[in-house]
Amino acid sequence: MNWKDRRLLFGLIAFVAILSSIIVLVYNDYFLLGDPIKPNNDDVKYIKSSRLLLNEGVLAYNTKDQPSAFIMPGMPFLLAGFMAIFGQDQGGVIAFRLFQCLEQAFSVYLIFWIGRRIFNTRVGLIAAGISALYLPDYFSSGVILSETTFRMLLLLMVCVTILAVEKDRTSLYIWLAVLTAAAAYFKPHASLYPAVLLVLWWRDKLPWRLMLKYMSLMILVYAALLTPWWIRNWITFHEFILFTNSGGSPFLLGTRIRGQLPPPGFFEAYPQYDPETIFQGADSSAVQKGKDIIAYGFKHEPLKYLYWFTIGRWVELYFHPFYSRPFWPVSRPVMNVIQIGLMVVNMIGIVWALLKCRLSRLLPLLLALGYFTVIYLPFVAFNRYGYPNMALLILFGSFLIERLLSRFLPRRPDINDLRGPYLS
Repeated sequence: MNWKDRRLLFGLIAFVAILSSIIVLVYNDYFLLGDPIKPNNDDVKYIKSSRLLLNEGVLAYNTKDQPSAFIMPGMPFLLAGFMAIFGQDQGGVIAFRLFQCLEQAFSVYLIFWIGRRIFNTRVGLIAAGISALYLPDYFSSGVILSETTFRMLLLLMVCVTILAVEKDRTSLYIWLAVLTAAAAYFKPHASLYPAVLLVLWWRDKLPWRLMLKYMSLMILVYAALLTPWWIRNWITFHEFILFTNSGGSPFLLGTRIRGQLPPPGFFEAYPQYDPETIFQGADSSAVQKGKDIIAYGFKHEPLKYLYWFTIGRWVELYFHPFYSRPFWPVSRPVMNVIQIGLMVVNMIGIVWALLKCRLSRLLPLLLALGYFTVIYLPFVAFNRYGYPNMALLILFGSFLIERLLSRFLPRRPDINDLRGPYLS
């Protein structure tokens, strides 16, 4: 990597840090999705929970001032930390937003690193450039949600996965366990991510004893870091709660196709349910409702439900931009078109990479993208949940763009080119 590439990369990082900071300071609470007076969205609920945590030492969500395990504690604790230092009103919230701006800037470097490692330097720079121009990143910096932090953790997990498999160091597997636990404190579905290592180990023919050693070590580290949460729940609720007790809600809501009720005849077949209350609940009863809806749907409208739980989920996750508060000069309709165009390029890039690159080089990226897509298939899927994966998808689109550019612009070889990622 020469000095011109370094200058361009650090210029992109600085550009993202400065521009995102300006945007969040200028637009400020315009990025709130809910009403602070009557908390009616996750962001304002996080703010309320963080204040309660600071003032009363109680972690509550959707339960007024009573303790709950409705959400993982990562977001309230992180936001409460900034409020403790900068104040519980605007100061703490603004500081948190600026912290997210730094996370976004750091993520640009991580995107470049992965792109260069998997493909080559120019792909990494193109991906970093697209990310620097991708407006949902700037919206994500201003909104009080966990997506920005989780995206950074996801990218770090992919980076450490690549290094751990390549260098075969115990310390790197420990770091991967730490990152997985940190991600789980925000989104528990990240917990099984290390399972992708089984495929990578099989590819590299790692001895089974080493596999057992590394996996056992990661499980122990992960369990040790999650133990404070388990102890808190046992002491507070006198029961073991692995993550949250609200898992039924996203599963039940995931059966709702574009906000519609179950297929005609469902309530006749299941008279115990009511159209007014069918999608309420977050416990085991919600899970049973979801199972009944899925069973009835696949029996009476199989093609519709098959589409919804496969291609439909992909579309919901990735073809709708995470851009709920548009800002000048790009409106939401324009961003919708941009998102579709970008996703078309990304999807063609995936196909092109599979045709032109060695599968072994692509596996860390494909497995991460596949895991964080498939994990949402049983649950509600929408743009907010798909947003962290856009960084991985953009890498494939950048590969396609780089291949097209190489027809017109000569590409300087770098160390990754010498490793031979291409078949041709």
